[in-house]
Amino acid sequence: MYVHADMQGRHVVVTGGKGALGGAVVALLEARGAIVHVPEIATVDLSREADAAAYYAGLPPLWASIQLAGGFAMAKLTETSLADFEHQWRTNTVTCFLACREAVRSMRRAAGGGRIVNVTARPVLVPAAGMAAYTAAKAGVAALTQALAVELAADHILVNAVVPSVIDTPVNRASMPEADHAAWPKPAELAETIAFLASPQNALTSGTLVPVYGRA
Repeated sequence: MYVHADMQGRHVVVTGGKGALGGAVVALLEARGAIVHVPEIATVDLSREADAAAYYAGLPPLWASIQLAGGFAMAKLTETSLADFEHQWRTNTVTCFLACREAVRSMRRAAGGGRIVNVTARPVLVPAAGMAAYTAAKAGVAALTQALAVELAADHILVNAVVPSVIDTPVNRASMPEADHAAWPKPAELAETIAFLASPQNALTSGTLVPVYGRA
């Protein structure tokens, strides 16, 4: 059971914080006392090194950074251009890498440890056809998560990733109207797992890819 005060006054970044999942995560963290910072997509391009560095440098020392920013595209291999592949890589992997790097610099300033939570995707663990570029990009996020968990252990910075299936959002419902939406994990449910991994109550878990599939 959470002690909500554990997040009281702690500074947390949530990239992609204006989306369906991001909104649920932000609301939960704020309810538990965290001070949440959400990069504005109109002014901060987290796939650009200068933008990411400037954004994080302008914040107070962080306790946690949660990387939800990303994008999805589906196409057969022979219909995927190099530009398509590179776009998925930059949107998912590069944004995660830069946010993690800058968050670690911020956490080290505070010298009090910290938490990083990333989001990869089920096709990384359970491959699916027609998603080569997306799967490769999210696999990069998974590998980065596990590599950082080892590298940052001495700093007491724990690094994990959640691995959702299709999330129950209005956009996903509209694109798959015949699916069993009740089986999909809900943003508020995923937020609970993410909030735990980002909290001081998570004192041991690092380097994990946590499946959060619901019944999907």
